[in-house]
Amino acid sequence: MEQYDKLYMNGKWVEPDGDEIIEVVNPASEQPCARVPKGTPSDINTAVASARKAFDGWSNTPAQKRSDIMQAASDEMERRKNDLIEAHVMTMGCPRHLTAEIHIDVPIQGMRYYADRAVQVEDVEEIGNVHIFKEPIGVCALINPWNYPLHQLIGKLAPALAAGCTTVVKPAAQTPLQDFIMAEIFSTVGLPAGVFNLVSGSGPDIGPVMSRHPGVDLVSFTGSAHAGVQVAESAAPTVKRVCQELGGKSPYIITADADLEAAVRYGVENVMLNSGQTCDALTRMFLPRSRYAEAVSIAKSVAEENVVGDPNDSRVNMGPMASASQKQKVLDYIETGISEGARLVTGGTEMPPGLQVGAFVQPTIFADVSNEMTIAREEIFGPVLCMIPYKDIEAAIEMANDTVYGLASAVYARNKAGALEIAGKIRAGQCYLQGSYFSLDAPFGGFKQSGNGREWGSQAIDEYVETKAVIA
Repeated sequence: MEQYDKLYMNGKWVEPDGDEIIEVVNPASEQPCARVPKGTPSDINTAVASARKAFDGWSNTPAQKRSDIMQAASDEMERRKNDLIEAHVMTMGCPRHLTAEIHIDVPIQGMRYYADRAVQVEDVEEIGNVHIFKEPIGVCALINPWNYPLHQLIGKLAPALAAGCTTVVKPAAQTPLQDFIMAEIFSTVGLPAGVFNLVSGSGPDIGPVMSRHPGVDLVSFTGSAHAGVQVAESAAPTVKRVCQELGGKSPYIITADADLEAAVRYGVENVMLNSGQTCDALTRMFLPRSRYAEAVSIAKSVAEENVVGDPNDSRVNMGPMASASQKQKVLDYIETGISEGARLVTGGTEMPPGLQVGAFVQPTIFADVSNEMTIAREEIFGPVLCMIPYKDIEAAIEMANDTVYGLASAVYARNKAGALEIAGKIRAGQCYLQGSYFSLDAPFGGFKQSGNGREWGSQAIDEYVETKAVIA
């Protein structure tokens, strides 16, 4: 049982204002695995005051010094890699042998990526007699999700630190451990007091306090669209910047002349990754009617290759949902799909074979889905793929864009040129062509109700700076 009884503020471990705790449950065993403090609004006030006090010093620290500290943090993350892996296995149930690849390696690279780019904040653009400066925005409240907890933390925190901002961080209650490890890492490498402040707690209790706090200059939130609206409403009275990465129902168009075996395998594996708990998962697969039956057969075979079970079993490649409540949400959607007339190809609501305990869901494929069905409209956030036939490519593009979301998308065509032409017509923040994967250089964020602002890429630093024009 991992236990932290203090919060991290102003460079030291401090007693929380209240005495309540959060009991973290291992979703594979359904047993408690950790305890952390349940922070209060008073703790948020203390953390914001600490960040505000530290801002002048950190924002005026030379970029190279900030970079050096971040590089040291990345080195220490590498040294603590096994601890970070254990945190994800315990709280998410991610298969141990896959955890580094899915959850740890990219955040370590990401810390280095922004350490290397800290100096870009010091660049001054000159246009005639105008000098354009970038200055750190101030104190940033970072509210993170449970599905990729370290990845999302570093995606916000690293560009904020590089820009010269100070931070107040709240992890998801289901997955707080990696944030506590990062606090230990920052203490070890000598990050100045108050630059990183950690308050664990309940989102509904302290999230709004962070969003509306007059001492906070920016709030970055990743989560559901519903919660994102609440964050924006809380932040509005203080006119602070709000960056949001919200829901998705991402379309994947496969053309008639594509390599069908490769294209369908890529789509199914994408949806099943991380037990389907990926905001930009390609959960709507659009296929030409002429190849639809063949594609459904391929999808069934690929889905049934997955081995669901104990995260410590090296044969397993799919763990549980991150919580019992998330499992129930996914099962409810599967029931809805069946009741609305979609054809269940594989998977369903039964416990995966050989398992009696845990938040496990079978990899599930639905065929004969219409784009109007609930399972094609709403974000399920589980290992559920909807296969939708189309009559021609124009109809596929129209259905792809017929959604309130616009986070990601994908196209698999005969070649890159054909895929690129289709990609330009899809309204989404990212588009993956021909089976491509995540890149640190690619700005990540959505159109429409998938949010605003961008994470990753050099553009992420722009979220954390203000632009000042000096006319000489």
